[in-house]
Amino acid sequence: MKACRLVVIALLAFLPLVVTSSASSGGDYHFDIDSVTTTEETSRSDDFMGGVREDVPAKFAERYQAWKREFLSTESGREQWKRYASDPVLKLTITVSRDNAEGATTGKYKWNDNGQLIAATIVLGFRLDQGYPNPIYFPVMNSLVPTGTAGDVTGSTLAATKMAHEFGHVNRTAKVDGALYQLQTQLIPQYNKIFLSNGRNPKDPRLVELAQKIGGTPVEIWEDREYWGETNAMVFLRDRFIEERQLCPIFSRIRSRVDLYAKGYERRFLEIAQSVASKGTCGW
Repeated sequence: MKACRLVVIALLAFLPLVVTSSASSGGDYHFDIDSVTTTEETSRSDDFMGGVREDVPAKFAERYQAWKREFLSTESGREQWKRYASDPVLKLTITVSRDNAEGATTGKYKWNDNGQLIAATIVLGFRLDQGYPNPIYFPVMNSLVPTGTAGDVTGSTLAATKMAHEFGHVNRTAKVDGALYQLQTQLIPQYNKIFLSNGRNPKDPRLVELAQKIGGTPVEIWEDREYWGETNAMVFLRDRFIEERQLCPIFSRIRSRVDLYAKGYERRFLEIAQSVASKGTCGW
Protein backbone atom coordinates (compact mmCIF):
# COMPACT_ATOMS: atom_id res chain seq x y z
CA MET A 1 0.00 0.00 0.00
CA LYS A 2 2.82 2.41 0.83
CA ALA A 3 4.44 1.65 -2.50
CA CYS A 4 1.22 2.51 -4.32
CA ARG A 5 1.02 5.81 -2.48
CA LEU A 6 4.57 6.70 -3.52
CA VAL A 7 3.67 5.96 -7.13
CA VAL A 8 0.72 8.32 -6.77
CA ILE A 9 3.02 11.05 -5.50
CA ALA A 10 5.20 10.67 -8.57
CA LEU A 11 2.20 10.70 -10.89
CA LEU A 12 0.84 13.87 -9.33
CA ALA A 13 3.89 15.71 -10.58
CA PHE A 14 2.50 15.38 -14.09
CA LEU A 15 -0.93 16.90 -13.45
CA PRO A 16 -1.82 19.43 -16.19
CA LEU A 17 -1.40 23.11 -15.47
CA VAL A 18 -4.77 24.84 -15.02
CA VAL A 19 -5.21 28.14 -16.86
CA THR A 20 -7.70 30.95 -16.40
CA SER A 21 -9.92 32.18 -19.21
CA SER A 22 -13.37 33.64 -19.79
CA ALA A 23 -16.44 32.59 -21.72
CA SER A 24 -19.83 33.87 -22.83
CA SER A 25 -23.07 31.95 -22.36
CA GLY A 26 -25.33 30.44 -24.96
CA GLY A 27 -26.90 27.27 -26.32
CA ASP A 28 -30.22 25.48 -25.80
CA TYR A 29 -30.58 22.06 -24.23
CA HIS A 30 -31.85 19.11 -26.26
CA PHE A 31 -31.87 15.64 -24.71
CA ASP A 32 -31.17 12.82 -27.17
CA ILE A 33 -29.94 9.58 -25.67
CA ASP A 34 -28.46 8.28 -28.94
CA SER A 35 -26.94 11.46 -30.33
CA VAL A 36 -23.19 11.77 -30.72
CA THR A 37 -21.05 14.25 -32.61
CA THR A 38 -18.04 12.62 -34.24
CA THR A 39 -14.74 14.42 -34.65
CA GLU A 40 -15.29 14.66 -38.38
CA GLU A 41 -18.58 16.53 -37.85
CA THR A 42 -17.50 18.88 -35.08
CA SER A 43 -17.65 22.64 -35.60
CA ARG A 44 -15.38 24.97 -33.65
CA SER A 45 -18.12 27.62 -33.45
CA ASP A 46 -19.12 26.46 -29.94
CA ASP A 47 -15.69 27.00 -28.40
CA PHE A 48 -17.01 29.79 -26.19
CA MET A 49 -20.39 28.30 -25.28
CA GLY A 50 -21.48 26.10 -22.41
CA GLY A 51 -23.10 22.70 -22.69
CA VAL A 52 -21.90 19.18 -23.49
CA ARG A 53 -19.68 18.74 -26.55
CA GLU A 54 -19.13 15.13 -27.64
CA ASP A 55 -15.95 15.02 -29.69
CA VAL A 56 -15.82 11.30 -30.49
CA PRO A 57 -13.92 9.74 -33.42
CA ALA A 58 -16.36 8.00 -35.77
CA LYS A 59 -14.66 4.62 -35.29
CA PHE A 60 -15.48 4.74 -31.56
CA ALA A 61 -18.98 6.21 -31.87
CA GLU A 62 -20.95 2.96 -31.64
CA ARG A 63 -19.30 1.75 -28.43
CA TYR A 64 -19.49 5.25 -26.95
CA GLN A 65 -23.24 5.33 -27.62
CA ALA A 66 -23.64 2.04 -25.74
CA TRP A 67 -21.75 3.42 -22.71
CA LYS A 68 -23.69 6.67 -22.82
CA ARG A 69 -27.02 4.84 -23.11
CA GLU A 70 -26.16 2.80 -20.02
CA PHE A 71 -25.15 5.91 -18.07
CA LEU A 72 -28.40 7.63 -19.05
CA SER A 73 -30.48 4.60 -18.04
CA THR A 74 -30.27 5.89 -14.45
CA GLU A 75 -31.96 8.90 -12.92
CA SER A 76 -28.67 10.24 -11.59
CA GLY A 77 -27.00 9.88 -15.00
CA ARG A 78 -29.83 11.72 -16.77
CA GLU A 79 -29.88 14.47 -14.15
CA GLN A 80 -26.15 15.12 -14.41
CA TRP A 81 -26.15 15.03 -18.20
CA LYS A 82 -29.08 17.46 -18.36
CA ARG A 83 -27.38 19.77 -15.86
CA TYR A 84 -24.25 20.13 -18.00
CA ALA A 85 -26.05 20.09 -21.35
CA SER A 86 -28.12 23.10 -20.27
CA ASP A 87 -25.29 24.96 -18.50
CA PRO A 88 -24.78 28.33 -20.26
CA VAL A 89 -21.27 28.82 -18.85
CA LEU A 90 -19.50 25.48 -18.38
CA LYS A 91 -18.50 23.58 -21.51
CA LEU A 92 -17.99 19.89 -20.80
CA THR A 93 -16.13 18.09 -23.59
CA ILE A 94 -16.28 14.30 -23.77
CA THR A 95 -13.98 12.39 -26.09
CA VAL A 96 -12.68 8.86 -26.64
CA SER A 97 -9.00 8.08 -27.07
CA ARG A 98 -6.61 5.14 -27.48
CA ASP A 99 -4.52 6.55 -24.62
CA ASN A 100 -5.16 4.95 -21.22
CA ALA A 101 -7.30 2.41 -23.10
CA GLU A 102 -9.18 0.90 -20.15
CA GLY A 103 -9.28 4.04 -18.03
CA ALA A 104 -10.44 7.64 -18.14
CA THR A 105 -9.21 11.06 -17.07
CA THR A 106 -10.76 14.45 -16.40
CA GLY A 107 -8.86 17.70 -16.73
CA LYS A 108 -8.26 20.80 -18.87
CA TYR A 109 -10.17 22.79 -16.27
CA LYS A 110 -10.59 26.51 -16.84
CA TRP A 111 -12.13 29.20 -14.67
CA ASN A 112 -13.29 32.70 -15.55
CA ASP A 113 -12.35 35.85 -13.66
CA ASN A 114 -15.36 35.35 -11.37
CA GLY A 115 -14.08 31.97 -10.21
CA GLN A 116 -16.66 29.97 -12.18
CA LEU A 117 -15.59 26.72 -13.80
CA ILE A 118 -16.10 27.25 -17.53
CA ALA A 119 -14.42 24.22 -19.13
CA ALA A 120 -13.60 20.60 -18.38
CA THR A 121 -12.70 17.62 -20.54
CA ILE A 122 -13.43 13.94 -19.90
CA VAL A 123 -11.27 11.54 -21.93
CA LEU A 124 -12.56 7.96 -22.06
CA GLY A 125 -10.31 5.08 -23.08
CA PHE A 126 -11.52 3.20 -26.14
CA ARG A 127 -11.66 -0.03 -24.13
CA LEU A 128 -13.50 1.54 -21.19
CA ASP A 129 -15.69 -1.54 -20.88
CA GLN A 130 -12.68 -3.62 -19.83
CA GLY A 131 -10.26 -3.55 -16.88
CA TYR A 132 -10.70 -2.86 -13.18
CA PRO A 133 -8.80 -0.19 -11.20
CA ASN A 134 -7.05 -1.10 -7.94
CA PRO A 135 -9.16 -1.21 -4.74
CA ILE A 136 -7.08 1.30 -2.77
CA TYR A 137 -8.36 4.48 -4.39
CA PHE A 138 -11.16 2.94 -6.45
CA PRO A 139 -13.22 0.78 -4.06
CA VAL A 140 -16.42 1.19 -6.09
CA MET A 141 -15.12 0.41 -9.57
CA ASN A 142 -13.00 -2.43 -8.21
CA SER A 143 -16.11 -3.96 -6.61
CA LEU A 144 -17.26 -4.89 -10.13
CA VAL A 145 -14.44 -7.42 -10.59
CA PRO A 146 -16.06 -10.62 -11.97
CA THR A 147 -16.88 -13.28 -9.40
CA GLY A 148 -17.93 -15.99 -11.82
CA THR A 149 -21.61 -15.69 -10.92
CA ALA A 150 -24.70 -14.69 -12.90
CA GLY A 151 -24.61 -11.37 -11.06
CA ASP A 152 -21.48 -10.14 -12.84
CA VAL A 153 -22.02 -6.78 -14.53
CA THR A 154 -21.77 -6.24 -18.27
CA GLY A 155 -19.01 -4.31 -20.00
CA SER A 156 -21.36 -1.42 -20.71
CA THR A 157 -22.23 -1.13 -17.02
CA LEU A 158 -18.54 -1.14 -16.11
CA ALA A 159 -17.89 1.61 -18.68
CA ALA A 160 -20.84 3.66 -17.44
CA THR A 161 -19.58 3.32 -13.87
CA LYS A 162 -16.23 4.73 -14.99
CA MET A 163 -18.08 7.57 -16.75
CA ALA A 164 -19.94 8.29 -13.51
CA HIS A 165 -16.60 8.46 -11.67
CA GLU A 166 -15.38 11.11 -14.13
CA PHE A 167 -18.62 13.08 -13.86
CA GLY A 168 -18.01 13.00 -10.12
CA HIS A 169 -14.73 14.83 -10.66
CA VAL A 170 -16.48 17.55 -12.65
CA ASN A 171 -19.27 17.80 -10.07
CA ARG A 172 -16.76 18.32 -7.29
CA THR A 173 -14.40 20.64 -9.16
CA ALA A 174 -17.31 22.92 -10.05
CA LYS A 175 -17.90 23.41 -6.31
CA VAL A 176 -14.36 23.91 -5.02
CA ASP A 177 -12.31 27.09 -4.85
CA GLY A 178 -10.82 27.45 -8.32
CA ALA A 179 -7.91 29.53 -7.05
CA LEU A 180 -6.98 26.81 -4.55
CA TYR A 181 -7.27 24.08 -7.19
CA GLN A 182 -4.92 26.00 -9.48
CA LEU A 183 -2.50 26.64 -6.61
CA GLN A 184 -2.47 22.92 -5.85
CA THR A 185 -1.70 22.17 -9.49
CA GLN A 186 1.19 24.62 -9.46
CA LEU A 187 2.74 23.58 -6.13
CA ILE A 188 2.24 19.79 -6.10
CA PRO A 189 5.13 19.20 -8.53
CA GLN A 190 7.28 21.38 -6.25
CA TYR A 191 6.27 19.29 -3.23
CA ASN A 192 7.01 16.04 -5.07
CA LYS A 193 10.44 17.23 -6.22
CA ILE A 194 11.46 18.08 -2.66
CA PHE A 195 9.96 14.86 -1.27
CA LEU A 196 11.82 12.67 -3.71
CA SER A 197 15.13 14.45 -3.06
CA ASN A 198 15.06 14.70 0.74
CA GLY A 199 14.87 11.00 1.55
CA ARG A 200 11.05 11.04 1.46
CA ASN A 201 10.77 12.96 4.71
CA PRO A 202 7.27 14.54 4.95
CA LYS A 203 8.34 16.46 8.08
CA ASP A 204 10.70 18.64 6.06
CA PRO A 205 9.74 22.25 7.01
CA ARG A 206 9.49 23.14 3.32
CA LEU A 207 6.95 20.36 2.77
CA VAL A 208 4.99 21.26 5.88
CA GLU A 209 4.72 24.84 4.62
CA LEU A 210 3.62 23.72 1.13
CA ALA A 211 1.03 21.34 2.59
CA GLN A 212 -0.43 24.19 4.62
CA LYS A 213 -0.70 26.34 1.50
CA ILE A 214 -2.42 23.74 -0.65
CA GLY A 215 -4.62 22.15 2.02
CA GLY A 216 -2.84 18.85 2.51
CA THR A 217 -0.17 16.58 1.12
CA PRO A 218 -0.39 15.47 -2.54
CA VAL A 219 -1.58 12.03 -1.41
CA GLU A 220 -4.31 13.55 0.76
CA ILE A 221 -5.44 15.78 -2.10
CA TRP A 222 -5.37 12.83 -4.50
CA GLU A 223 -7.41 10.67 -2.11
CA ASP A 224 -10.01 13.36 -1.58
CA ARG A 225 -10.50 13.87 -5.31
CA GLU A 226 -10.65 10.18 -6.20
CA TYR A 227 -13.08 9.30 -3.43
CA TRP A 228 -15.46 12.04 -4.59
CA GLY A 229 -15.34 10.42 -8.02
CA GLU A 230 -16.01 7.05 -6.44
CA THR A 231 -19.02 8.26 -4.48
CA ASN A 232 -20.62 9.40 -7.73
CA ALA A 233 -19.87 5.99 -9.24
CA MET A 234 -21.63 4.43 -6.23
CA VAL A 235 -24.68 6.64 -6.82
CA PHE A 236 -24.82 5.33 -10.40
CA LEU A 237 -24.72 1.72 -9.19
CA ARG A 238 -27.36 2.45 -6.55
CA ASP A 239 -29.69 3.69 -9.30
CA ARG A 240 -28.73 1.02 -11.81
CA PHE A 241 -29.46 -2.00 -9.60
CA ILE A 242 -32.82 -1.49 -7.93
CA GLU A 243 -33.19 -5.00 -6.49
CA GLU A 244 -31.31 -5.85 -3.32
CA ARG A 245 -30.23 -9.24 -4.67
CA GLN A 246 -28.32 -7.34 -7.37
CA LEU A 247 -27.16 -4.40 -5.28
CA CYS A 248 -26.17 -6.07 -2.00
CA PRO A 249 -23.24 -8.14 -3.31
CA ILE A 250 -21.79 -4.99 -4.94
CA PHE A 251 -22.34 -2.78 -1.88
CA SER A 252 -20.87 -5.47 0.38
CA ARG A 253 -17.71 -5.56 -1.72
CA ILE A 254 -17.54 -1.77 -1.68
CA ARG A 255 -17.80 -1.76 2.10
CA SER A 256 -15.01 -4.30 2.52
CA ARG A 257 -12.71 -2.20 0.32
CA VAL A 258 -13.62 1.02 2.10
CA ASP A 259 -12.95 -0.65 5.47
CA LEU A 260 -9.52 -1.72 4.25
CA TYR A 261 -8.33 1.34 2.36
CA ALA A 262 -10.62 4.35 2.86
CA LYS A 263 -11.85 4.20 6.43
CA GLY A 264 -11.36 7.94 6.89
CA TYR A 265 -13.80 8.57 4.04
CA GLU A 266 -16.39 6.00 5.07
CA ARG A 267 -19.14 8.54 5.75
CA ARG A 268 -19.26 9.57 2.09
CA PHE A 269 -20.05 6.03 1.05
CA LEU A 270 -22.26 5.29 4.06
CA GLU A 271 -24.59 8.17 3.19
CA ILE A 272 -25.15 6.71 -0.27
CA ALA A 273 -25.81 3.24 1.11
CA GLN A 274 -28.31 4.70 3.56
CA SER A 275 -30.10 6.56 0.76
CA VAL A 276 -31.45 3.26 -0.56
CA ALA A 277 -35.15 2.75 0.22
CA SER A 278 -34.32 -0.16 2.54
CA LYS A 279 -32.34 1.64 5.24
CA GLY A 280 -29.18 -0.10 6.36
CA THR A 281 -29.21 -2.30 3.27
CA CYS A 282 -26.37 -4.71 2.56
CA GLY A 283 -24.87 -4.47 6.03
CA TRP A 284 -23.97 -0.78 5.98
